[in-house]
Amino acid sequence: MTIEATRETEESVETTKAALPLVAVVGQPNVGKSTLFNRLIGQRRSIVGDEPGITRDRIYGEVEWTGERFAIVDTGGIIPDDDAVIPANIFKQAGFAIDDAQTIVWVVDARLGLTPLDEELAKLLRATGKRVLVAANKSEAARVEAEAGEFYRFGFEEVFPVSAEQGIGLGELLDALIAGFKSEISNLRSEISDSSKERELRLAIIGRPNVGKSSLLNRLLGEERVIVSPVAGTTRDSVDTLLTTPEQKFRLIDTAGIRRKGKTGAMAEKLSVVMAMKSLARADVAIVIIDAEEGPTALDAHIAGYAHDAGCSIIIACNKWDAVKNKETSTAAEFERKVREKMKFLEWAPLVMISALSGQRVENLLPLAVHANVARNRRIPTSQLNAFFEAAVSQPRGGSAPAPVKGGLSKLHVQYMTQVGVRPPTFVLFTSGGKAGLHFSYLRYLQNRLREEFDFFATPLRIIEKHKKRRNK
Repeated sequence: MTIEATRETEESVETTKAALPLVAVVGQPNVGKSTLFNRLIGQRRSIVGDEPGITRDRIYGEVEWTGERFAIVDTGGIIPDDDAVIPANIFKQAGFAIDDAQTIVWVVDARLGLTPLDEELAKLLRATGKRVLVAANKSEAARVEAEAGEFYRFGFEEVFPVSAEQGIGLGELLDALIAGFKSEISNLRSEISDSSKERELRLAIIGRPNVGKSSLLNRLLGEERVIVSPVAGTTRDSVDTLLTTPEQKFRLIDTAGIRRKGKTGAMAEKLSVVMAMKSLARADVAIVIIDAEEGPTALDAHIAGYAHDAGCSIIIACNKWDAVKNKETSTAAEFERKVREKMKFLEWAPLVMISALSGQRVENLLPLAVHANVARNRRIPTSQLNAFFEAAVSQPRGGSAPAPVKGGLSKLHVQYMTQVGVRPPTFVLFTSGGKAGLHFSYLRYLQNRLREEFDFFATPLRIIEKHKKRRNK
């Protein structure tokens, strides 16, 4: 048997690539790329063995999963800085595959953990700007599977503990691949149908009945209108409104007024909450309206909580400010203090005193919504996040910082953090030692520092703790 693997004809390769989405399988030598490739295509096409560097050329195949198909290409083990002839050619061939592919599956060895070569490959893959799924191979043991999460450190959102040899975890990997292709096809169709239009900012206006939601909607449309048109929403009894300004296109989402418990039947109360939640699930930014004459209520806080739980960026609008009497003794600062006291979980949300009836300060809302939408889509480069981590979290002499935990009996060490999502910005914080469970005050400290450093204006930040137990020696 020759070491050189056979390659399909150029004609068949081009036909495959043109007809189906293409996935490139890449990684350093001897991490199990060819084993994964063979497992996915269901036949032994790539030669596998313990000797690194067996696969040198590109080898193509086809995968079918849940009725969907995609093309896949196996590549040789990449060693970026090796100038020898064969490794250099392997690197060149892998580069061709990466250029052609829509998605990359980066295979790493979960048993080895992070290696310097992985660091180099991560830089190369990030530079492509393409979707990268990390397959942490050889995760047969539960301990190894738990430690596979450390590969989130490279800044890629999707990490899957798998065993190509035993077929463990491949279903989740394939589900993610297929879902990504469907999303890409859907986005492409949307771009083709309306390529000249930028993405809409979906803006929900929520609050109790009679706080001025309709008045604010009418005021926004009357003063800022360029193009306005009714568009059917996702619920049968709601109608969205498109508002286009020179700076941004908005989809204003109609919401049902959430009623006070005890004032209406239980079914009506439940229905108002369900309808509002459906609206918030579609929204990027929510304007939470409070009646300034009545002052903030517990129900206002509940409604704002729904928007927060949905991951919306939030602007608090205190309506009917022009009708508030005795402003000499009831200042804006005092009113804001009352709102903050009721909604302590929204200390980061901007608050604006408005009058939908007179138009007072209503013009400030749309620019604030645009600013918030930019912030919720912000992704921090790994290099900047690492610098932030060193300055705000790590100890000056290096190593990880001790952090307070729930109960206060033991100390955790924060090892590193990485951003794994946007809308809203989501971070994974890796800890070790002690028991899992960072104290809420420490998480709030990190959120505040992230807001200060990266201008996460008016948007919630989610921090997920992934705990790694110390190994027993």
